[in-house]
Amino acid sequence: MMDTLHLDIDGMSCGHCVGSVKKALAALDGVSLDAVTVGSAELRFDPTKTRADTILDAVAEAGYPARASASPR
Repeated sequence: MMDTLHLDIDGMSCGHCVGSVKKALAALDGVSLDAVTVGSAELRFDPTKTRADTILDAVAEAGYPARASASPR
């Protein structure tokens, strides 16, 4: 079963930023990207393969502080 996660991501300002976040998320096992835009991401993930905090850490390691949001804006 896949869980849905919406991320609010700080520090993104361009297409390069979007690409960096996409690359970081796509490298995680069990993560399926729905959308990545400047300032946010929508994704689904298999919690038996990847934890939500691992997803947040991957985005932060790419240079963009992120936080989970209850729902999209």
